[in-house]
Amino acid sequence: MTAGVVLLLLFLLPLRSKAQELDCKVTIDKSKISSSSINYIDNLKSAIEDYINNHNWTNDRFQDQEKIHFNMQIILNSVDNNYNFKASVVLSSQRPIYNTVSTTPVIIISDQWNFNYTPNSSIVHDEFQFNDIASFLDFYSYIILGYDYDTFSSLGGTPYFQKARKVVDIAQSASGSGWSSSAGSRSRYALVTDLLDPNYEDLRKAIYIYHRHGLDLFTLNTEKARSNVMNALKLIQKAENQTTDTYLFDLFFNTKYNEIVSIFKDAKQDERLKAYNLLTDIDQGHISAYDRLKE
Repeated sequence: MTAGVVLLLLFLLPLRSKAQELDCKVTIDKSKISSSSINYIDNLKSAIEDYINNHNWTNDRFQDQEKIHFNMQIILNSVDNNYNFKASVVLSSQRPIYNTVSTTPVIIISDQWNFNYTPNSSIVHDEFQFNDIASFLDFYSYIILGYDYDTFSSLGGTPYFQKARKVVDIAQSASGSGWSSSAGSRSRYALVTDLLDPNYEDLRKAIYIYHRHGLDLFTLNTEKARSNVMNALKLIQKAENQTTDTYLFDLFFNTKYNEIVSIFKDAKQDERLKAYNLLTDIDQGHISAYDRLKE
């Protein structure tokens, strides 16, 4: 077989014939807690990384360079005498931009996490049992996977969002803290419920168009890529008009607003103004950033 034929066959392979999995990096800030009796909490960093990075979350094959970069920043706010911790967590992931050496943030999400962690304890994966640490890690691992898969194929993350929903169901049956449907419109329950709601499918389809037909095409055909990003934003506008909750939209724009400005800042003036008018309609939280498109 000639080299040219081999290259052709590689080109014809599906985009994600070998799916990525997770390369999680954890940081723990315990500066708010003065007690030296919790120094053992330093072990939690490696325990979480080992748990996430060594588990097979999908049935697909993957290579090291394909792994999804996943960061978890944990700020410990308090602990009681029974080793019950309260923490603030920021989770984020990124994916490569095709035809470049750059990456793009896919999702940045914050949460409040209550968990019990005793000295010498371990984290055990059991998809049928609730655990306030393992279940939290399972849930967000599937959320990160789902978002990443959505950027590579339209609605491709659905199986992983469904798995995240199963984690929520088990946590609810065990009365886990922070998992109930009454926890608010920005809870774990609300997040996965919206992600699986058909009313938000246009948003998820837009995420695919934005990444695969926008960012990945940008260095090859800048004008076409911008046009595709504009179409993605119009699809988001359509989704906003048929839904009432803004959580998923806020997550998208909080993650992407600076990048969107960069996409359009060098466009022709009329195109910049079209982008500005659309963006200020669908994302009023970042109008000051979008003002740069009027310059």
